Amino acid sequence: MLEKLGRNLPCWCGSGKKYKTCHMAMDERLSEYRFRGIPTPSRKMIKNQEQIAKIRESCKVNVAVLDAVAAAIRPGMTTKEIDEIVYGTTTAMGAIPAPLHYQGFPYSVCTSVNEQICHGFPSEKVVLREGDIINVDCSSILDGYFSDSSRMFCIGEVPPEKRKLVEVTKECVDLGLEAVKPWAMLSDVARAVYDHATANGYSVVPDIGGHGVGIAFHEDPFVCYVPGRGEDMVLAPGMMFTIEPMVNMGGAAHYTDKQNGWEVYTKDGQPSAQWEIMVLVTEDGHEVLSW
Repeated sequence: MLEKLGRNLPCWCGSGKKYKTCHMAMDERLSEYRFRGIPTPSRKMIKNQEQIAKIRESCKVNVAVLDAVAAAIRPGMTTKEIDEIVYGTTTAMGAIPAPLHYQGFPYSVCTSVNEQICHGFPSEKVVLREGDIINVDCSSILDGYFSDSSRMFCIGEVPPEKRKLVEVTKECVDLGLEAVKPWAMLSDVARAVYDHATANGYSVVPDIGGHGVGIAFHEDPFVCYVPGRGEDMVLAPGMMFTIEPMVNMGGAAHYTDKQNGWEVYTKDGQPSAQWEIMVLVTEDGHEVLSW
């Protein structure tokens, strides 16, 4: 049960404003959804304006880091060099790479090449070749606030079928973003992504997806992109999460490297693509914070 506050008491969100001028109206509307049996976000999922402002600053770092990678990436480069760019750029801006030492992850960034779905380890042995596709997944911590986004890169001349996979996956993210609006449903995002991916003959990984972010690296809710396979809830202003479908050219089946426990690959060896943006639900739509 949510704590009931008096109208003139400080709002639960920590804004310092009176409840009646802050989140009271939203809480009343959410109560109506709960009465109808529709899942609603917890108060922990709602960011206040001070938090949002600080998260935006973290996101500026994350975007700059990915821009630095985009300016340098090329055939012949090792993924270890990408890790060095990420670490150097992040720390030069006064931030910390969030993946570094997270639950034992030993690098500053995830570099997933071709059939790697996610969590690829940077390595001096992995050299980018003409025709490769790679996802570079960056996350930053600035003054305790988190940001998270990833981009796909095509290395040199890429076969048309792989380039199409990269482009369609980006289109999936854009369509999912269009579905983000206050009082819509999280499942609207999943449906938009899934329908476009499958219409193009691709599969969507159901059990690895997006997540809340900002105060911590990974927060609720889990954002699945296969309708009916993840939790659903109404989208309320102040919610913040990633849109990051993992789209496979072949089947959705995958496996995790048993030796390191992190790197995830397609089971059939077909390529996979992923773009990730970080989005805030606003009073009248959405705001993309990191890309």
